[in-house]
Amino acid sequence: MKNLSYNYSKYNFPKDWERITINDVLQLIERPIEMKDTDRYELVTVRRNYNGIDSRGKFYGNKILVKNQFRVKQGDFLISKRQIAHGACGIVPEELDNSIVSNEYNVFLPKLKINLEFINLYVQLPFMKRNFYISSDGVHIEKLLFKTNDWMKKSICIPKLEEQEKIVTIYNSVKASIELKSKLLDEKINCKKGLMQRILTGQLRINGCTEKWKTVKLGNVMKERKEMGYSDLELLAITSANGVVKRTAVDIKDNSSEDKSKYKRILPGDIGYNTMRMWQGVSGFSKYEGIVSPAYTILQPTENVDSEFISYLFKLPKIINLFYRHSQGLVSDTLNLKYENFKRIKVNIPVDINEQKMIASILRTSDKEIDLLRKEIELLKEQKKGIMQLLLTGIVRV
Repeated sequence: MKNLSYNYSKYNFPKDWERITINDVLQLIERPIEMKDTDRYELVTVRRNYNGIDSRGKFYGNKILVKNQFRVKQGDFLISKRQIAHGACGIVPEELDNSIVSNEYNVFLPKLKINLEFINLYVQLPFMKRNFYISSDGVHIEKLLFKTNDWMKKSICIPKLEEQEKIVTIYNSVKASIELKSKLLDEKINCKKGLMQRILTGQLRINGCTEKWKTVKLGNVMKERKEMGYSDLELLAITSANGVVKRTAVDIKDNSSEDKSKYKRILPGDIGYNTMRMWQGVSGFSKYEGIVSPAYTILQPTENVDSEFISYLFKLPKIINLFYRHSQGLVSDTLNLKYENFKRIKVNIPVDINEQKMIASILRTSDKEIDLLRKEIELLKEQKKGIMQLLLTGIVRV
């Protein structure tokens, strides 16, 4: 075991892990090709933030300007020398076997008994990310150039091959679970879109509901609320994806005015919409009492309509198209849908308010399932980060 000094004092690696240099485990290789104008080649690129490797497309040799190209194989560990400070590295997947890269990339194979998938995880540890950065030269973060030889002299501490492989197996298991649930989430979202299209247009009726639907002007079922002077109420925001939310839950800079005397009051059951972006479907049903920016229009329901049903109706593509057609402005950046134009729009809704409520309840249940699945995926992602941090530093052994 080599007794080398290394800069990761915050980690207390196990004593039976070996301290070595990167140069001891990785071999820098080159497979130069003789490019021919009439042959087709697949170029690859490495995504930032350790998000893997993608194809840039297939091109004939005469269309590739940089002629100094190198072959990569499935399983190679690839580093983008100009993007590695941003985490641009990864393993070449099977489908990109025999693709090519320029000399802007480093290609590595293992020297000793090392699992490259383990290395691909290991380099995501904070001190390894730091090593990528300090091994790069340049005056601007977007123009750094990787000093490969300097980086390869850095010290690391790793377990034996058997433990590396077990760590990779655990990681792949958690990753597969996340991918499976993500596919399920996509399916649920698509199913909800299909359900909305049918149930909000009367193509699919609820058992026992037989009354015909009626055409109404939106101004007859949703009145504008213009209540100001409630500065003491909580500030809310209206989002396209999540409807009306507390402003503290939105991860963007707070540009609201200090003087909120002209901010509009919104109550539970109201619908708020962005006057300038209603043509993009930015509206939401409110569960809260609070105030919102004067840039929003606030709608309160009349007695013969369920506003939650209306809020779902507002998300249908054909209804959003109506909002677009009734918005005024010379270009998209200036389009606005003021209440005077909004109230003239005609839509079809169930005559029976109970049918409206049942439809809203069905879609609300679908939303809850989607939201729970999203939270489960986010929890799994956080657990994956925590588990890998523990396994890759030897705090938890396998």
